[in-house]
Formats: sequence, C-alpha cells, structure tokens
Amino acid sequence: MFIIDIHYTAPPEEVDKHRDGHVAYLKKYIENNTFLVTGRKVPPTGGILITNAASREEVEKIITEDTFYQNNVAEMTITEFTHARHHVILDGLLGESV
Repeated sequence: MFIIDIHYTAPPEEVDKHRDGHVAYLKKYIENNTFLVTGRKVPPTGGILITNAASREEVEKIITEDTFYQNNVAEMTITEFTHARHHVILDGLLGESV
C-alpha cells in the first residue's frame, strides 16, 4: 500500500483553479478501488491519499493524471508501507487482517 502526501506549492487561489480536475481524478480512482481514503490536511496545506495500487510505478503513473501535478501547484511524495491490520469492516476490500 502507499500514502501519497500532497503539499501545495502555489497560493490557494492558484490551487483552486485546478480543484475540479483534481476532484474528478480522485473520483476516478475511488470508483475503481485504487484510492481507499482521500482528504485535505488541516490546516489546508495539501492532502493525503491512501492507495492499494499494485506497485510504486503504478502510483507514479497515477500521479501524472492529477491536475495539481500537471499544473505544478503541488508536490507529491510517495511512501510505501506494509499493510498489516485493519478494521473488520474493510475485509471485503483488503482481505482478512493478520
């Protein structure tokens, strides 16, 4: 699994110009079960995406579709982690927890 940490590099008004495209991007990957959780940071300096993509290469490719990335208004950091445990409610999506 991976965490995509989005950090805005442009003023909020510039980021907002690309938000509709970013939301469409999020919806696409939520609907195909690639993004499990998405949300804005508090305070709103960026966002966090948790994904169960198959590989880092896949995550790198997915990021290029984000309008925030395409318009250079955010930097994105990828962190891979080994999924070990989750709430039982997520078993259908993630399999059984250890």
